[in-house]
Amino acid sequence: MDTEPNWEWYRSFVSVLETGSLSAAGRAMGMTQPTVGRHIDSLETALGLKLFTRSFDGFAPTDAALELKPCATALAATAAALRRLASGQGDGVRGTVRLTASEVIGVEVLPPILTALRRRHPELVIELVLSNKADDLLRREADIAVRMFAPVQDALVARRVGGIELGFHAHADYLAEHGKPASLAELERHTLIGFDTETAFIRQMQARFPVLTRDRLALRADSDLANLAAIRAGYGLGICQVPLAARDPALVRVLPRAFAPSMDTWIAMHEDLRGSARCAVTFAALAAGLKDYIAGA
Repeated sequence: MDTEPNWEWYRSFVSVLETGSLSAAGRAMGMTQPTVGRHIDSLETALGLKLFTRSFDGFAPTDAALELKPCATALAATAAALRRLASGQGDGVRGTVRLTASEVIGVEVLPPILTALRRRHPELVIELVLSNKADDLLRREADIAVRMFAPVQDALVARRVGGIELGFHAHADYLAEHGKPASLAELERHTLIGFDTETAFIRQMQARFPVLTRDRLALRADSDLANLAAIRAGYGLGICQVPLAARDPALVRVLPRAFAPSMDTWIAMHEDLRGSARCAVTFAALAAGLKDYIAGA
């Protein structure tokens, strides 16, 4: 390479990879389409590689682009982490914290916790990423993660805040029409809601409770929020976090003695952020708020 590529070129490259077009990448980054196009052209020239080919539905990455993607994505995460670190410099608690959590926790549980945190520290900014995937804290894709499993990386500060009890729930209207099951075996005659893709956790649940096998589910969705919405709408019986369902008087728990598994809840962050005021107060607020949620406070 005769020219060291500009970071912005890599940023545009990652955005086009993720969105599939110059215009969508431009909108995501707040740039014009021609600017993004110039970045891609400049990066291709600097690297001596063809990164994209035009297809009928946008820009298709070449094999070279797909090989570069992991490095470029890591570079993007590092640059974003650098900006967050810089934003927190100065006196007091200030700056940006990137937080990742599952859909249900992020939508149903965290908002009041984060609202109270914001009132105490008005210069704190939260970037909330809702995902059921485990974002890599070691690569700084997020500063803090709320996870439903124990982190395994040694370079993380992790705290178990407790176990969230799960239970079968249905809307009162559904039960009024179809009746309450008296046993797990009776669930087979009910409309069941569950996940489409089988993860390791779901397979463990299916091994313990065969009634949850995929072919017995009348509604399958990989979105926690979609499943929760279906339960609330009276579609059928589904699994819901007990402290969350307790907030809605229309949701009724069934078979509490037969089905009461617990889902571990952890908070984790990179150990290098231990001395960060913005991350420390956020970590502490999450730990306290989630403990209260689990306890039903």
